[in-house]
Amino acid sequence: MKKNPATVITAVSLIILIFAAAVAAQKKRPAVKTKPKPIIFAVLNDGQTLEPIGEIDKGELVATANGGDEPKALTNFTATYYKPKTVYNLIFGGAKNGAVAVASYDAKSDCGKNLATVTTQSVKAKLKGFVMALATNETPAKTASGVRRLPTAVERAEIETLVRAEMVKQGVTANAAKNLKYYNLTALDVDSDGKAEMVGSFWAETSAKERNLLFFIADKDADGKYQFGYSDYAKVTPKELMSGEMKDLDELGGELLLDALEYNGDATAEIFTIKKAFEGNNFQVYSRQDGKWTKVFEGYNYHCAY
Repeated sequence: MKKNPATVITAVSLIILIFAAAVAAQKKRPAVKTKPKPIIFAVLNDGQTLEPIGEIDKGELVATANGGDEPKALTNFTATYYKPKTVYNLIFGGAKNGAVAVASYDAKSDCGKNLATVTTQSVKAKLKGFVMALATNETPAKTASGVRRLPTAVERAEIETLVRAEMVKQGVTANAAKNLKYYNLTALDVDSDGKAEMVGSFWAETSAKERNLLFFIADKDADGKYQFGYSDYAKVTPKELMSGEMKDLDELGGELLLDALEYNGDATAEIFTIKKAFEGNNFQVYSRQDGKWTKVFEGYNYHCAY
C-alpha cells in the first residue's frame, strides 16, 4: 500500500518533537544534591573552631578528611561541610544545647586546612579553655540527659581518694599523690539514669622533670560507690614532649573531655576526648560495653609541622 507523504512527514515531525522535549526535560532536571554524611566535630578554641572527628557510618565512627590529605579531598570536604552560615547542633551534656554556625574556612591554610572558624550560641555551654564541646548535623537522641556539671564536694572527695590510690599503685609516692592537681573533672549522665558518671584528667608532680597523668571514667557500682570503668596512667618527662619543655604540658593538657553523644543506637552516650599535640590533635571515643568503658575509636587530625 502506498503511504501518503504528508502522513510520513507528520510522523517524523512528531518523533522529532518528542525527542526534543525529552532532551529539554533532561537539561532542565536539577542535579541531585548529595546529602552530607552524618558527622561529629570537636568545638575548640573557646567555641571558635570546628575540627572534624569522624563520620557516622551504620552506627560506627569512621575517619574523615585529615588536614594532611591531598588538596582535592580537602576541597571536597570543606565545600560539603563548611559552607558559610551552615548551622550544626551544639552538643553539651550529650544533648543539643545551642548552635554552631560556620563563619569561614581556608582550605589553603598552613595549619588549618580542614578546620572552620565558627560562632557558637548557647545559654548553658560556657566554652573556655579546657571546657569544650561537640557539634553534629545529626539530631541527638531525645532521651539524652543534658547533664554536664561540676562535681559536688562529696563526689570530688570520693574521686580523689580513688585517684590517689591508683597513683600510688602506679608507683607515684604517697607524698606526691597527696598534692593532686587536675585539668578537669566533670559529671555527666550518659544513660539518663540519674547517676552521674565522672570523667577526669588529674596529675601529680613527683619532680620538676616528671608528671604523672591519669585520665579516667568512673561509674557508681551496685553499692553506690565510684569505681573506674576505664583509666589510663602515663608518666611524662621532657623527652616525651616535642618541645622538651614541661610547661607546654600545662597548655596542652592531658587527655581531656570533649563531651558525650549517643550515635550507635545503644541508648548510652559515648564519651569523646581529645589529646592535643604539637602537630595536630588526637581524638578518642569510649563506649560502655558489658559494664566497662572500651575505646572504640581513635583518630588523628594533622595541622602542620612543629
